[in-house]
Amino acid sequence: MRRHETIVHAPAQFVMKIARSFEIESIWLVRTLFRLRSALLRAPARQPQQRLGLVAQMQSIGWQCLADDPCHYLVAGAACQPWQADPAFSPVAPGDFASFATPDRVKIVWTLEVIALAPALTLFATETRVVATDGQARIRFRRYWRKFGAGIVLIRLVLLPALRRRAERLWREHSEACSPQIPSLRTSSL
Repeated sequence: MRRHETIVHAPAQFVMKIARSFEIESIWLVRTLFRLRSALLRAPARQPQQRLGLVAQMQSIGWQCLADDPCHYLVAGAACQPWQADPAFSPVAPGDFASFATPDRVKIVWTLEVIALAPALTLFATETRVVATDGQARIRFRRYWRKFGAGIVLIRLVLLPALRRRAERLWREHSEACSPQIPSLRTSSL
């Protein structure tokens, strides 16, 4: 299990909306790590994709929504062989996820969570869990994690501050635009 958290100075519902729509490849280091992984595993060249928000992008490549409360959390999962050069993420229905046991796969679950600490203060967290369906998958995944785990963790470590900065900047802009302007008081001489 890998859990990463950050405090965001914006309301929880607002932070969740930003997280769901965040374009992960807008971060140059993430793009670089994706390219490096592809080169090291000799993956076929990727066609440029339309820029989508995080949740839409993940669903477009095969992740399944397992549980969703738009104001509090999103749980997504897939089965795959991440050690493959071009891994296919297979959606698994929420009711079948726990019992899914196709050999030589890992089941991966990741979450987006927000916890309101105050009206404009939020704990944002993401968590990832991986379970192998058999011994062979466990061995392959451990080998893969030794090679690429640091990069995967680094993605989370740069994603959270970038998301925090974006949410706080947009919240400030929103708050300034919505706050009533106090007219200047001019004293007039009688």
